[in-house]
Amino acid sequence: MAVVTYLEAIRQALLEEMQRDETVFLLGEDIGAYGGAFKVTEGLYEKFGPSRVIDTPISESAIVGAACGAAMMGMRPVAEIQFIDFISCAFDQLTNYAAKSRYRQGIGIPMVVRGPCGGGGRGGPFHSQNVESFFLNTPGLKMVEPSTAYDAKGLLKAAIRDEDPVLYFEHKFLYRRIKEDIPEDDYIVPIGKAKIRREGRDISVITYGAMVHVALEAAEKLQLEGIDLEVVDLRSLLPYDKEAILNSVVKTSKVILLHEATRIGGYAGELAAVIAEEAFDCLDGPIVRVTAPDTPVPYSPPLEDFFLPNAEKLIKAARQLAAY
Repeated sequence: MAVVTYLEAIRQALLEEMQRDETVFLLGEDIGAYGGAFKVTEGLYEKFGPSRVIDTPISESAIVGAACGAAMMGMRPVAEIQFIDFISCAFDQLTNYAAKSRYRQGIGIPMVVRGPCGGGGRGGPFHSQNVESFFLNTPGLKMVEPSTAYDAKGLLKAAIRDEDPVLYFEHKFLYRRIKEDIPEDDYIVPIGKAKIRREGRDISVITYGAMVHVALEAAEKLQLEGIDLEVVDLRSLLPYDKEAILNSVVKTSKVILLHEATRIGGYAGELAAVIAEEAFDCLDGPIVRVTAPDTPVPYSPPLEDFFLPNAEKLIKAARQLAAY
């Protein structure tokens, strides 16, 4: 076991998969000699050379399009979007080509598109988004978002080995803040399996990514008031672990859906519908959402702090739901 950061866990996964499989290669903006905007790929260019760690032009459509073609020809590309906000430039390649390839012609596209998401870093409206709901309506894509260093490594390895396209979202606020003992042996975290981060009896908090840590912080504070939160970390957004979600809701009878992305059309809406359809008789209160408001991410630090969900907002919602 070795203590590593969330960022280092991602780098280790890339390194080990490139050593294990010569068809794995990286492409993206400034990922080579510079080591990436956040230094995730630092050292890999020197180890594997320019044919496997490829610096690209500033064109996300070209990056993802090239990755699609390489994947169809037997390679396993890992494309970095320098800030995940700009994945919108590759929307056509992902939704109309990569996602539909297996259905249309029986050919998988074994590629990963990874990049930093989320706020808290004062990046403003073009460098702080959470884009999962953009792709939620696209059959054929898989999406994961780890909250721990262990999962960051294990999910990326699983994504690289998958036979279909996987979007891998890594929250930049976690890069150097989250540290953990992780095994030195090879392991994966299966796509599609949630994890209970904290057992509880009163309210289920269903969440993922950086918001897992917000939920755990709120749970510790609420425990002093006699309110016991169960924290479910989805880890995988497509496919998601319906069984884990419903089991938790049946256990507690109350649920809060927490995510950093904005509210309308957000992931919480889909989960709320599933819970209402399949566990309505078990509910002892309304399904509650705690999300960001429906505005672009502010650049101003006080406004961004107001915008982002936090432990205080979750605690307020949990108190109200517990009293229902």
